Amino acid sequence: MTTTDLRIGLAGTGRIGAAHAETLKSLPGVGSVVVADADTARAQVTAAKLGAECVPDVETLLAAGLDGLVIATATDSHPELIIRAVDLGIPVFCEKPVAADIRGTLEVIEHLENSQVPVQIGFQRRFDAGYRAARAAITSGELGWLHTLRATTLDPAPPPAEYVARSGGLFRDCGVHDFDIIRWVSGREVAEVYATGGNRGDEFFSTAGDVDTAAVFLTLDDGTLATVSLSRYNGAGYDVRLEALGSLGNAIVGLDDRAPLRSVEPGCPPSTSPAYPNFMERFHQAYTDELLAFLSVVTGEILSPCDPADALEAFYIAEACELSRREGRPVSRNEVRH
Repeated sequence: MTTTDLRIGLAGTGRIGAAHAETLKSLPGVGSVVVADADTARAQVTAAKLGAECVPDVETLLAAGLDGLVIATATDSHPELIIRAVDLGIPVFCEKPVAADIRGTLEVIEHLENSQVPVQIGFQRRFDAGYRAARAAITSGELGWLHTLRATTLDPAPPPAEYVARSGGLFRDCGVHDFDIIRWVSGREVAEVYATGGNRGDEFFSTAGDVDTAAVFLTLDDGTLATVSLSRYNGAGYDVRLEALGSLGNAIVGLDDRAPLRSVEPGCPPSTSPAYPNFMERFHQAYTDELLAFLSVVTGEILSPCDPADALEAFYIAEACELSRREGRPVSRNEVRH
């Protein structure tokens, strides 16, 4: 199969789904995009804007002769949609997570064990040019041996209270991207975590049993140390960075003129470029490249670059962080493995 005139379905036309629909329509090789959403009116608006097809429900979508399916629906619908599509022989791209919890993720993976139909999970940082360059620098030995990784994900403002209540918490919803990229960039596994968090913002975080700011200390399986800083209240702008510090050199991702950083040292002028307002703008090209990779997965040119087993490993780390925060102690990754 080639990437000529592929028919790609999209389930879910919320913010990320609508963005995916627009991207898919622009990609070479995509002949048609077919969208569906539980909110039919929302799907119709997206379809009309892009000149895509709109069908009334997921059942019709799955029967629409698709070459591939992109899932951008609510998390609790992911397992069923992945399994139904794969059972029909339709390759799947699904936004993270695979499922709302580890047990659900394992059930999906178990179902897929005897299937040759590929599934790609959406961890877009793997497709960002900066993270790819950092990985190459580490893999080549250019940095020597790593002693420290420092990851940062700081949102400029919190999501709505209703989102927080069903998000799974800061570690599972937000930090999981850092956990995945630390594994991917370093090529190592996380052996132990220690996590803590705080609430100095809106009360709805505490009501949901969540935190609005967190600090995580990770020990990798080769002894490399890593830290992850997370917050929903970074008023300076969207700040996502990774520092890879080695015995011979370093590589820093996200340190461009739009990073929301201000030096107070004399003689250091502030940046005149606006800070990134959100993840959609910061990772626009990465999202495009991620879906381009999915088209190559659909046509059999490449294997899935991020399969459900990868997503499970990041989820284990997030789960260990939540346990560590609640109990105030270091937690081994093996404690949460099933």
